[in-house]
This record gives sequence, structure tokens and C-alpha cells, in this order.
Amino acid sequence: MSEGYLTTHVLDTAKGKPAEGVAIALYRVSGNSHKKIAEAVTNADGRTDAPILQAKAFRPGTYELVFFTGDYLRASGQAGEEPLFLDQIPLRFGMSDAEAHYHVPLLLSPYGYSTYRGS
Repeated sequence: MSEGYLTTHVLDTAKGKPAEGVAIALYRVSGNSHKKIAEAVTNADGRTDAPILQAKAFRPGTYELVFFTGDYLRASGQAGEEPLFLDQIPLRFGMSDAEAHYHVPLLLSPYGYSTYRGS
């Protein structure tokens, strides 16, 4: 039987390529309480080098990924005027299946984003 875990990646839809160098923080959420449990930075493929939440730390519950996109947008010449429209992007989601692989990607442009549960 497999164990649950969480992966993510960031794709720059404006440039049509992976977003390298995006810092990401993962929080476990309980009511109004947030506990940071992981940090990572995307690699040249727009992915983290390892799952952002390993199987051994996986627990069903509510989580929040925060993508620190401002530095990436500035470095890629897409920032526009300050303050940035999308400097940090929080995504709150639930994971209920302790045996599942959850994949939560971010599709990013300077003025919009989308996400979905991938595979």
C-alpha cells in the first residue's frame, strides 16, 4: 500500500516555460492557526527537488501552499509597477486520502494564475 505525499510545480504561462527559482512555503492549517512545515525552491523544471510533503509527514487535513512569485516576476522582467499584482499566492486545499499522491501545480502569469489537482 502506498503512502500519501504532496508535490507541486510552477509553470510560467506568459513565457511558456517552467518557473525556476520560486520560493514556496507549506503550512498545516487548523482553524486560524498556520504551522509552517516545509519550504522549497523550484528548480529548472519548475518543480521542487523532492516532494514538498514527504510520505512520512503526510496527514489528512487542510494545508496552504504560499508561492512567493514576486521575486521570480521581477527577475524574469515581468513585474510591472510596484506594488506587484501577484507578489505572494496562497492556495488553501484539503487532503483527505492518506494513501494518495496530491499534486498541486501553479500556472502563473504576471496578472493571473490557476491551479488544479494534478496527478
